[in-house]
Amino acid sequence: MQHEFAPCVYIVASRRNGTLYIGVTSNLLQRIAQHREGILGGFTRKHGVKSLVWFEPHDDIEEAILREKQLKKWNRTWKLRLIEETNPTWRDLAEDFGFVPLVPTGSPPSRG
Repeated sequence: MQHEFAPCVYIVASRRNGTLYIGVTSNLLQRIAQHREGILGGFTRKHGVKSLVWFEPHDDIEEAILREKQLKKWNRTWKLRLIEETNPTWRDLAEDFGFVPLVPTGSPPSRG
């Protein structure tokens, strides 16, 4: 199964231990591009939530939606533990799909 085109529940973050957003999509690559470009607006754009820190593919969208609803009810500690079980350094997993690394917020541009 190709994760990027399977229904997925995902978590994006503003930074390590920062603001989290849990979502569901049938096209992970497209959705991450939308978050990174800020075209979705609303909560994720306002809080700079762009880094893919966790995702879970599912066989069908209904199953993914149920899981998303379950995770949204979890307390923050459980969500952080879920991320750190598979991504202890909070690496941007979008880079595994060919996305350019994000420049950390508040960091000066690199001079190169």
